[in-house]
Amino acid sequence: MNRAGFLIARSLRREQPLTQLSVPQGNLLAGLSGRRVALIGNARALANARHGAAIDSADLVVRINRAPMPDPVSHGRRTDWLALAVRLSDADRARIAAGRILWMSPKRKRLDWRSATSPGFYLHPLADYHALRDRLAAPPTTGAMLIDLLLRSDLSRLTLYGFDFFASQSLSGSRSADQVPHDFSAEAGWVQDLTRRDPRLTVTPT
Repeated sequence: MNRAGFLIARSLRREQPLTQLSVPQGNLLAGLSGRRVALIGNARALANARHGAAIDSADLVVRINRAPMPDPVSHGRRTDWLALAVRLSDADRARIAAGRILWMSPKRKRLDWRSATSPGFYLHPLADYHALRDRLAAPPTTGAMLIDLLLRSDLSRLTLYGFDFFASQSLSGSRSADQVPHDFSAEAGWVQDLTRRDPRLTVTPT
């Protein structure tokens, strides 16, 4: 697909041509078998912690959206996968230097050509988004979609850092919980239930 075809498919919400740009979900998840994955949320409270070394020691480090990293001591340095629901500036893209881009948002019109044609690009299926939205009775955060996705693999461990479900708000912006369309209480309860049922999942206190 050339750029003009991409822009047409994106504008007209033609899912099939966009899906052809993506690696299959099964292939993406197969690469996680036996690996220790660190998923980094954007809670402000993480900036007060000292988890950087533990984050960087994971086999795979996954970050979200603009992936603020104010200090390597708290946040580490690596970004292997970057999961997006927003467009990145050139400066953020260069700073984060992710090895793979995952587009998680159902809002395909925000997807940019550079991300869609990047090596190993992954487009999260709309059906998966809708299933999780129905489960939570609210639009899921990018973090929630990642947890749902990553736990489908045969990874050995998934450790969450910087997830306090908006108790300390986000390093990525100034909005409060009532200004975003997510149900953080529902997501917190869902994650707590997952930790009881799946011993691979750990939530690191912020």
